[in-house]
Amino acid sequence: METYDVVVLGGGSAGEMVATTVARGGKSAAVVEERLLGGECPYFACMPSKAMLHSAEIRHWIGNAHTAGAVSRPLSLDDGRLAYRAAAARRHAIADRLDDAGHVRELRSLGVALHRGRGCVVGAGAVEIDGRIIGWNDLVVSVGTVAEIPEIEGVDRASLWTSEDVYTTSELPESALVLGGGPVGCEIAQVLARFGSRVTLVQKAPRLIPAEEPAVAEILTDVYRREGIEVRLSSKAVRTELRADGACLVLDDGTVLTAGKLIVAIGQTPRLDGLGLEALGIQPGPDGFLPVDDRCRVRGQEHVWAAGDVTGIAGYTHTANYHGRIIAANLLGREARADHRAIPRGVYTEPAVACVGLSSSRAREQGYDAVSASMEIGRTARASATGLKSGRLVLVGDRRRRTLLGAAAIGPHAEEWIGEAVLAIRAEIAIDVLTDVVHAFPTFSEAYEPPLRELAEQMSAVA
Repeated sequence: METYDVVVLGGGSAGEMVATTVARGGKSAAVVEERLLGGECPYFACMPSKAMLHSAEIRHWIGNAHTAGAVSRPLSLDDGRLAYRAAAARRHAIADRLDDAGHVRELRSLGVALHRGRGCVVGAGAVEIDGRIIGWNDLVVSVGTVAEIPEIEGVDRASLWTSEDVYTTSELPESALVLGGGPVGCEIAQVLARFGSRVTLVQKAPRLIPAEEPAVAEILTDVYRREGIEVRLSSKAVRTELRADGACLVLDDGTVLTAGKLIVAIGQTPRLDGLGLEALGIQPGPDGFLPVDDRCRVRGQEHVWAAGDVTGIAGYTHTANYHGRIIAANLLGREARADHRAIPRGVYTEPAVACVGLSSSRAREQGYDAVSASMEIGRTARASATGLKSGRLVLVGDRRRRTLLGAAAIGPHAEEWIGEAVLAIRAEIAIDVLTDVVHAFPTFSEAYEPPLRELAEQMSAVA
């Protein structure tokens, strides 16, 4: 039986990071992957979705170029279905044409073994892959997640789409029902609508992206409605039917919605079924994910680690990479601990949403003496020059420690200028230092200055 210092179950972002780093550090490593090496991000999620969002944004601005004085009259766009196919062809190239050969070459060049198939733990130090058994001294679980399918009467997996279906097809549905108003559902809705699909977004919660600041979610909802997306909030789907002309969705208030395609984006569930972790006495937490300590070690285990989406912590590729670095450092004898206070969260719509740390309500729930302040992006000089009106920055601070706890932004390229808040939270930079920072003029990042000064005043006020 081949035995490795480290065996990684799942060759996504975290798995690749662990395997390549420990291999460079002199340890033997193997990756077990049943699909494409690289995980969901390069082929079905991050990269193809951002490619389509980019194409949709350009198409949108071409259609509105006259409002910016770029042309003297509105321009005519070609048929949305034809344009969507062109965008899909570009997306396919960016997604490496669903070919992981480059990832495989890089892995093997470092001496990492790749075992294709579904791995199953059969005991301490042993994993079975389609009848073959390999040994491990340390096991890293980074198998990721799959789209959650709702328990709704009449749901048929074969008749609906998930985000993977959206980002691998070249056909634009004439109309679509998007079930779920989180980051994935919001991005899908805008892509399809900007190419001409009639989109209805159904959200069970009272607002889109409900974990974030209400003011930010309200602006995104307003943008969608102005663009022709029908947004139904506080709406629970209770039944679905497959019809000859598409899908039918019945809501709890009796409303019947129909469209050519039903797209489900209500969340993710970890790929733990059949993994055999019970052989090691490992059980998922109440939320279904693997609980880990601050070293990313599975709780109660000495030589089993977990990284990325399967932990249920900030399900983004950058989190997976971070976990991979933490685990690899510990495996190589360099103690490292994860700090999740400042993991940025993004919705790459246009305008973009970017958040980090705690919302104002969550901060108060956790017992902080929290204060908040906000700024409309439309009040910046950069917004005046570009004609962009929609946007807001909300900052949350800790009155006692005089530091930032969180930030939520919606506005042009917010995913880029949220970095200032990420660093401020992670480094616990004093509010007095932040208020003294000089921002370039004219930029959207100038939006930080008024709310930071307001926070400083609130923190200094006598309670």
